[in-house]
Amino acid sequence: MGKAVRISLDAMGGDHGPSVLLPGAALALAKNPDISFLMYGDEAVLKPLLAQHSALLARTQIIHASVAIDMGDKPSQALRKGLRVSSMWMAIEALKKGEADVCVSAGNTGALMAMSKVCLNTMAPIDRPAIACIWPTIRGESIVLDVGASIGADAQHLVDLAIMGAAMAQIVLKVPRPSVGLLNVGVEEIKGIEEVKAANRILREAEFASLTYHGFVEGDDIGQGIVNVVVTEGFTGNIALKTAEGTARQIATYLREAMSSSWLSKLGYLLARGAFASLRQKMDPRRANGGVFLGLNGIVIKSHGGTDALGFCGAVDIAYQMAQNDLLARIRDTVSQSQDGRQPAADTTVLT
Repeated sequence: MGKAVRISLDAMGGDHGPSVLLPGAALALAKNPDISFLMYGDEAVLKPLLAQHSALLARTQIIHASVAIDMGDKPSQALRKGLRVSSMWMAIEALKKGEADVCVSAGNTGALMAMSKVCLNTMAPIDRPAIACIWPTIRGESIVLDVGASIGADAQHLVDLAIMGAAMAQIVLKVPRPSVGLLNVGVEEIKGIEEVKAANRILREAEFASLTYHGFVEGDDIGQGIVNVVVTEGFTGNIALKTAEGTARQIATYLREAMSSSWLSKLGYLLARGAFASLRQKMDPRRANGGVFLGLNGIVIKSHGGTDALGFCGAVDIAYQMAQNDLLARIRDTVSQSQDGRQPAADTTVLT
């Protein structure tokens, strides 16, 4: 057990709110007893639910918040409605005030990113934040970013993504010098748009001590685990993520239909149920729940809004790892190597 970690929790976020988030927090506390929580939300709702988890109650302080951001609110609406008084804003602001080490929310992604940028600002010299996710692969897991923070990227932003993703991979994957690949339409040097080719040249020439640059990777390489970190801009990354999630659900549906199509199929399922249980576990999206907002002056973790208690526990686990291993310091140490010749990024649109 390392240093104690203080987690600020937007307890009103997500599709199911505190009825799922508090049991998830209780599961995470059982695994990591040095966690303490600041829970922001409706005190009248949270108190009776918290009383059902005695260990969690002993490690939690409730701070009343009068507003909860709706899952359907646009970022601009959320900022107008919830600035300084919502559970989401107050949980983020705890990082700025130094009252918490990491923030976790299952709320509206666009609102969470907008509030995080306004409250925390980006880490110098990073121009734009990103969302990184843990991606299951044949070889284990990889880090993929950006999966939806903003649209488009110039070469310098792609380099920043590589640096930040490598810092996260060192913590999550326990790889001292992660391999990094740029997602492209082919692996040949002549392929791709100019921004991607320019980033490729920068990464090849930079020789960062914190990462090993692999080169270009294609879409089908992500699941193969060819590299530890896959870098792309947010529009492409978000489509890739949702395509993979949809494909996993499609395969699961096909398997259920095939296994119930005849008595012989049902018998085969009974004989192979151990193998199917292992497959189900590997495909379980709760294992990789928790997108990490990178590039801000604070660590914010976004849980999937529709997850259950076990999935939310996974998001809190990721938050714990990021704080325990001082993700911000790792990023700052590495990004300082690339400050010469930086170009400011163009304004972009946050994805919702």
